Amino acid sequence: MAEALLQLRGITKWFGAVKAVDDLSLQVEPGQTFTFLGPSGCGKTTTLRMIAGLEQPDGGEILLSGAPITSVPRRIYTPPERRRMGMVFQSYAIWPHMTVAENIAYPLRVRHVARETIRDKVKKVLDLVGMAGLEDRPAPLLSGGQQQRVALARALVYEPEVLLLDEPLSNLDAKLRKQMCVELKLLQQKLGLTLIYVTHDQSEALSLSDVMALMNRGKVEQFGPPQELYQRPRTPFARDFLGKSFTVAGRVAAVAADYLEVELTSLGGARMRCRNGEGARHVVGEAVSLSVRPEAIAVETDGTAQAGTANRLEGVIEAMLYMGDRSECEVRMGDQTFSILVDGDRNLRAGQPVGLRFPPDKFTVWPS
Repeated sequence: MAEALLQLRGITKWFGAVKAVDDLSLQVEPGQTFTFLGPSGCGKTTTLRMIAGLEQPDGGEILLSGAPITSVPRRIYTPPERRRMGMVFQSYAIWPHMTVAENIAYPLRVRHVARETIRDKVKKVLDLVGMAGLEDRPAPLLSGGQQQRVALARALVYEPEVLLLDEPLSNLDAKLRKQMCVELKLLQQKLGLTLIYVTHDQSEALSLSDVMALMNRGKVEQFGPPQELYQRPRTPFARDFLGKSFTVAGRVAAVAADYLEVELTSLGGARMRCRNGEGARHVVGEAVSLSVRPEAIAVETDGTAQAGTANRLEGVIEAMLYMGDRSECEVRMGDQTFSILVDGDRNLRAGQPVGLRFPPDKFTVWPS
């Protein structure tokens, strides 16, 4: 395994009486896209700024290629311009009195790079981000997507070891955000970049990341590949923050080596069979909650399956929200309403009775 490019060891940051980052330790491998995901105020941007050198931690160390660039106990602090890192800010920070080329060249000028070398590097990076021929355009005449590309080119022009991105797509409209997400992924793969990305957008994090750190109140709630966080959340926060869940209360009615049977106390005592997770220890009578992702639930309308059969519930569609490739059904069962996802071409309507079929291996079981 390659040596970690970046390591955080026990990083802590206080703002007054608020502990914004709480004893955070993790590492980023070379060529990895590592994402900090979480709600506002969880500490993700503060962590990124400490990596960049724009904030100093109150405790802990940050190492780049094995050498400390910040160490509170050893009183080491490397200024931002000497950290071999590029950064793209949420606001892009494009200087309005400069042209595209002048904006991109700025990091090289402050490092006293030769003029001819600057010209060559700026041309190369403009080609890379798809803005060749626009080097003389004044910054105020750039669209949002062009500003984002200029900010990215400026961060890449001096070939940093690590590229830091703080909510870089949040100011773009939905279509352009998706396009730039794809372009950023392709650029990362082409150059073998190490990206450290901050976002509150789940779809960005899931599609871009090799590894994600889901943060909550200054701590990492769960860490790992996107598929693992989405499909096997370890905490209720991770389950509920990443996507939607169909969650219902019940109690354990039967326990076997590889499955549980749960009586849904909130839905008239219907029973669900679900996989018994590895290492999980449940007992009959235990209060639990069952969760499953909405897209895993099959919606049946043909009436061939009878009510009360295994892992099937009856409900009535209250509302349909059409979203193009899929629709969101609001299904009422008893006195509760749940959101279920179906293909956009399904011919369903409000008031229609439906059966919901639940796959046993897709449930997660949570102590109540």
